[in-house]
Amino acid sequence: MQKRSSSLAIMLCAFALPVSAGQVAKSVDEVGQTGGALPGQPKIQLVKVADGFNDPVNVTNAGDGSGRLFVVERVGRVKVVDKGGKVLPEPFLDLTTINPIGGDVLSQFMEQGLFDIVFHPEYEKNGYFYVHYISLPYAGDAMIVRFNVSKDDPNKADPKSSKVIMHIEQPYYNHLGGGMAFGPDGYLYIGKGDGGWEGDPLNAGQDLGQLHGKILRIDVNTPDSVPYAIPASNPFADNLRAKPRLMELFGITEPEFAKLHTYARPEIWAYGLRNPYEFAFDPKTGDLFISDVGQNHWEEIDFQPAKSTGGENYGWDSNMGTRCHPLQEDNKTAQAGKDCSQVGVLPAAEYPHDTGCSVMGFGVANYGGMDGVYLTGDWCSGRVFGTGHDGKKWQLQELLHTSLQFTAGGYDEEGNVLAVNCNCFYTTDKGPLGNPPGAVWRVVAADAVPAGAEVAPVAAKQ
Repeated sequence: MQKRSSSLAIMLCAFALPVSAGQVAKSVDEVGQTGGALPGQPKIQLVKVADGFNDPVNVTNAGDGSGRLFVVERVGRVKVVDKGGKVLPEPFLDLTTINPIGGDVLSQFMEQGLFDIVFHPEYEKNGYFYVHYISLPYAGDAMIVRFNVSKDDPNKADPKSSKVIMHIEQPYYNHLGGGMAFGPDGYLYIGKGDGGWEGDPLNAGQDLGQLHGKILRIDVNTPDSVPYAIPASNPFADNLRAKPRLMELFGITEPEFAKLHTYARPEIWAYGLRNPYEFAFDPKTGDLFISDVGQNHWEEIDFQPAKSTGGENYGWDSNMGTRCHPLQEDNKTAQAGKDCSQVGVLPAAEYPHDTGCSVMGFGVANYGGMDGVYLTGDWCSGRVFGTGHDGKKWQLQELLHTSLQFTAGGYDEEGNVLAVNCNCFYTTDKGPLGNPPGAVWRVVAADAVPAGAEVAPVAAKQ
């Protein structure tokens, strides 16, 4: 996501206590666990920015200097919050009315709906933005579509300007992924879950022939007649599926043979993921953090350094974090489930389901005593965690325990991290328009809460 710097953000960063530059964990002992401590022991608070949203599931900015926030509602709308915190009465985009015979977004099940909106790095010039959602007309398939802003109103999209970028078939109605971001390289990154049900019945996580269970990376700077292009630097861009060639048995090195991957999809950037609904680039370093929603027992936070050339395997469905999959029902403790081979790259951090149930990424904080700290919230417990490297290992510290149900996060134009919460749950869901309204929150240092601001409610003591 493209972010603008500001004197405020620079000043805040100057006072941040340094966290060591992140690096991939080389052993299980370097993976962050609950009870960790970040350098400087930062203290944070959540300050309400705006509320009244129907199942808000994401938030971002346009990077155009307007100071506006764009809040995604699961039903298929994007609302605008102006620089002063006022929610505009008319949506920026409304996919519930785009189709003459009904809305375009399928949101009947909790994990379905409109997931995310991202703005092109050159949005000020071209007016392009992209949305990712589950399609009603296409019977639950995933759609990534480009729209233009209206030529007459900067707070309105042009509903007739759609260009379909990707159409991905969806076999089940859960584990859909959904998050998107433009990387520092200008390419569009897309999170796709393993396709659904439980236990990855498609074997999608490890199957390079599928787009499910992956982070995808595509080039959207193409003519209107071309949906997208494959970046030449993608790890599987030169495989036999993308560039067929004659077979050779001799005169080729083993590393060259190892790169063949006959049926690998060239869109793949990283794989072995269960449900990477949210991920974020560090605006300062370009490092990538991925919140991978776990199954039954463990939640996982993955890390990819900015220098990566892609192709990382994060282990699903052979592993859940550092643990085995499947984990026996009588073997759930923090030290259990380690007597198996580790597949692929170790996570940066993980936490068990006696702490939470579903990790939701916010963004990377470089202010308020934090430098390169990835902030996440848990959908069930309302806990807010910070993941950072202390020079020796990753640390996972609980920074706040609220009564909020977090769904995602993002950045404002100053680089402040945002969070959104709904009031929704599987067993009590009343639909995307029937649940109590949710809100947008800004992460601030605990000693920098503005006078009179509303802060996040504290969780009731157990």
